[in-house]
Amino acid sequence: MKSGAAKESFFAQVPRNVLRLGSGELLARLFGVVSVIFLGHTYGVVILGIYGLAQSFCQALQPVIDFGMRHVGARLIAQFPSSGSEIVRRVQRRRLGMAAGVVPFVLLYAALSRLPLNMRVFLFLFATTSSMYALSLDWAAWGRERLRLFGLAKTILPGCLLICLVIATGGKHVLAWLLVGNLVGYSVQAIIFWIWWRSQRRAIGEQEQVEANIVEALQWGRTSIMGLAFLGTYAFATIDMLMLGVMSGPEQVGLYSAAYRILTQVLATYYLLTNVLYPRLARQTVAERVGMLSPRILLALFAAGSAVAGLVAVSREPMLAILFGRAFLKSTPLLLVLACAIPLDFLVTYLNSAYIAWSMERKVLVCAVVAAVGNMALNWYGIPRYGAMAAAVNTVISYAIYLTSLAIAGSTAKELRPEKLDVAAV
Repeated sequence: MKSGAAKESFFAQVPRNVLRLGSGELLARLFGVVSVIFLGHTYGVVILGIYGLAQSFCQALQPVIDFGMRHVGARLIAQFPSSGSEIVRRVQRRRLGMAAGVVPFVLLYAALSRLPLNMRVFLFLFATTSSMYALSLDWAAWGRERLRLFGLAKTILPGCLLICLVIATGGKHVLAWLLVGNLVGYSVQAIIFWIWWRSQRRAIGEQEQVEANIVEALQWGRTSIMGLAFLGTYAFATIDMLMLGVMSGPEQVGLYSAAYRILTQVLATYYLLTNVLYPRLARQTVAERVGMLSPRILLALFAAGSAVAGLVAVSREPMLAILFGRAFLKSTPLLLVLACAIPLDFLVTYLNSAYIAWSMERKVLVCAVVAAVGNMALNWYGIPRYGAMAAAVNTVISYAIYLTSLAIAGSTAKELRPEKLDVAAV
């Protein structure tokens, strides 16, 4: 009876927390969609393609800058709030060092891309200013469970980009204005969180001596596995776009970016759900973990993903025409193929989040590496021959590889014993 009541409470609180986090997340998504629609209709395939490539590259840089410190720092802030100042100092020192270290690799990627010189310069500067992400204390707000602030702060960057696009309307320097919006957005976001943190420090009061287990938790050996696991996951999600930028022209990048962006926007609400579930999954017992992997839940997720995929497939032409313009109807076959990955993504994202919450990041790392290496190998062969279509087909194949790897990992995990799991029901 107690277990049933706990399970009811678990699911009853999910909608409220989703609303707290989603209040800003959905607005940020709306700003992003409006910006993309504006770029597609006003400036065409090439400009939208370079913007999409720059955003994908910056998305891949974030787990490198964090390298596990984001999740570890948020957990420590929640557990030891009176030692917050020292936690923030140690975490931010590591993140700023990683941000400085990625700049040479940003320059190398921009130099290797098959783009005109002005677009290479834009790609380098956009990614370099995006490394200011390391200045933000959003992870501390997450650890303090300030979900509304955490969500609303996400609107700042896309809002600044949209404002700069409006200012640039009719001009020839849209890429320069995007750089300005990126710089201002990250700066304002960092300032807001640091002001918030100063108020938190006054509320917390005098700082206690740093616990020995805090120092241990922040050691490289403890955080590197988590960092590599998230890096592998992000690499899997962005490697197709990054390889297109190096191995094909801007038009192919633009067409694929339009199709893939629709896919990510469709999945945005689902990702809110998995983010909210994460801290609750982390507190579960072994028996509760097994229950969360029951065939009933997994098949329900697959069915929901299949329904969403069907809607995307049926409405792909009007969506592309309305959102980006008729010039992007060439992306219709790409979107049809990518829609097949939606039900697989529902399962992969759910299992990924659960495994990491259950301290199975080593297994997630192995699964992500297997899927990412498979995706890279397939793209290395296919993109020079078939362009963006190869990237779309390989995405679906790689999701199947990822899901199979996660199922095998779950069926052999000691963290899910003593009960025997039927994860193969996926």
